Amino acid sequence: MRTVIKGLATAAAFTASATLAAAETQGVTDDEIVIGSVSDLSGIFAAVGVPATKGANVVFDRVNADGGVHGRTIRYVVEDNGYQMPRAMQGYNKLLNRDKVFAMLQSLGTPMNMAGFKLLDPKGIPNVAPLTAARQMLQEPMENKFTSFSTYFDQSRVGVKYLADTFGSQAVCTMYLPTDFGKEILEGSQAGAEEAGISFVAETTHKPDETDFVGSLSKLKEEGCDIVTIALGVRQAITVVGTAKKMGLEDMKFMGTSASFLTVVAQVPGGVTDGFYAAASWQDLWARADEPAPAAFIEEYKAATGEDPVGFAMLGYSAAEMMVKALEAAGPDLTHDSFIAAMESLDYTDDLIGNHLDYGPDDHQGADVVYVSVVENGAWKKVYEE
Repeated sequence: MRTVIKGLATAAAFTASATLAAAETQGVTDDEIVIGSVSDLSGIFAAVGVPATKGANVVFDRVNADGGVHGRTIRYVVEDNGYQMPRAMQGYNKLLNRDKVFAMLQSLGTPMNMAGFKLLDPKGIPNVAPLTAARQMLQEPMENKFTSFSTYFDQSRVGVKYLADTFGSQAVCTMYLPTDFGKEILEGSQAGAEEAGISFVAETTHKPDETDFVGSLSKLKEEGCDIVTIALGVRQAITVVGTAKKMGLEDMKFMGTSASFLTVVAQVPGGVTDGFYAAASWQDLWARADEPAPAAFIEEYKAATGEDPVGFAMLGYSAAEMMVKALEAAGPDLTHDSFIAAMESLDYTDDLIGNHLDYGPDDHQGADVVYVSVVENGAWKKVYEE
């Protein structure tokens, strides 16, 4: 009898401990976990933020329908920043102080994330899989920050070297938004040129709402640019490539990073973006649509939304799956410390995105490989990896 009573007492103590820990951890109750995001649902990167949010919700809806994680459902609250700093800060304040989020997932924008860290870090709120590949996403304090992929710097560096080696290019230029996002791609392009033994010769800066690039492209032509890296909005990148073709600048090779590696960029009618390159850290969804993992995702996503998925819907789905893996590994006694330890234990191949993700106490970047792809006949084709 004493053994039974002792066992019951131990179980009761464990339950009380778990309940107390949950009560002391922001965004965790006995039956719910609140995850937040500040994304772009209406601005220049809405083509990234909207499908990524939909992809994540497909996972969370499925998990919740099956009972959640350790008996807790996931509530995913997404605030629209419109790629504008004031709206981003309003979103962060709401999520942290009103919604009391446990963690952030897929927040979009380099400058927005960096500003958000000032609010997240003092509370120890994890920031997971941000929709930016900036190196600053792992700035100190690093323990609460986890990125999924290679950085813009490395993507630009590797891509420039590939184009230089493949085409014998001699002069590199960059068109960019003068933000932390744009400056990192500029620096990666300069590093790639140096490693390739060629020259970085010119740069042009642009506003988020700029639509006329004739003058800038004329300048780059005069400078002799034959590789042009792009750190602009999605529609702007398409406009630049289309304008260059109208101007007869066929010798220029244009390349974006993961911020331009979108299904919608490849599928512009009339072959406008054919020949456009992008360096990213995952492989294109539709180029692998017949493989088991992409095929299963396409089927599930279409059944859930009634739409065909695009590349960033895949990214959102993958990030949400990673979040669920970490929540499961953290156990029922969910705290920020147990979640961070769980994230640091993840080591798996994600067949959907076509890359391996692994973390550790001193490594909060999931994948390192860079894939270079080019648009051919309205679809992305992988041509190089490093």
